[in-house]
Amino acid sequence: MSSLRLSLLLASLTLSGCNTLHLSAYTLDKDPLEPFNRKVYVFNDTLDKAVVKPVAQTYAQFVPSPAQTLVNNFFSNLDDVTVTANDLLQLKFKQAASDGSRVLFNSTFGLLGFLNVTDRLEKHNEDFGQTLGYWGMHSGPYLMLPLLGPSSFRDGVGLYGDSYVSIIGNTTPTTSRYAAYAADGLNKRVNLLDQEKVLDDATIDRYSSLRDFYLLRRQSLVFDGDPPRVKYDDEDEE
Repeated sequence: MSSLRLSLLLASLTLSGCNTLHLSAYTLDKDPLEPFNRKVYVFNDTLDKAVVKPVAQTYAQFVPSPAQTLVNNFFSNLDDVTVTANDLLQLKFKQAASDGSRVLFNSTFGLLGFLNVTDRLEKHNEDFGQTLGYWGMHSGPYLMLPLLGPSSFRDGVGLYGDSYVSIIGNTTPTTSRYAAYAADGLNKRVNLLDQEKVLDDATIDRYSSLRDFYLLRRQSLVFDGDPPRVKYDDEDEE
């Protein structure tokens, strides 16, 4: 399972007021590719259990915590570059100024981002998938991507769009780019070793829960935590 997508799910578990009955109704027509998606999910999950998770556990055990913090800060700073670009595309100029300041000061006084000298500035979550949603593009069908995990047709396009402004996405040569992606993924996976226990304890069908919470999480992010309320047929009857 992709560490990036798993992180979105775990974050979404904190959303309040989620009605599980309505959750299923909301996602029923969002997953027309479910047979295919489930096969990809099994592949991702098998790969994670066999390779990614053991490597992450070894890293967490033997790499000192201060060094792990430096690595996490570095990749967080790279992410802020993409966040700032999408702030501007969504006309969130005040937020862009804040996120841009994070990049500027962490990249200089923070020694290329290894030190987080802007911890008083809120870190935001913006990407091109959210930008497309901001301008009215619907998410489209749910899509489980090999290696990358939960997504949708819109967010798949968003991943491609973000690659044009991402520092890692523009790294050359190609071998260095893939190495950076792998290191970033490992860093995220390490951060989730403890949190993923919530998913194991709270769900029976991991695939369905991952899909449902991913879709709700993305909807919440597009509308900055205040998505329009979904109206259900049973409410009309009442």
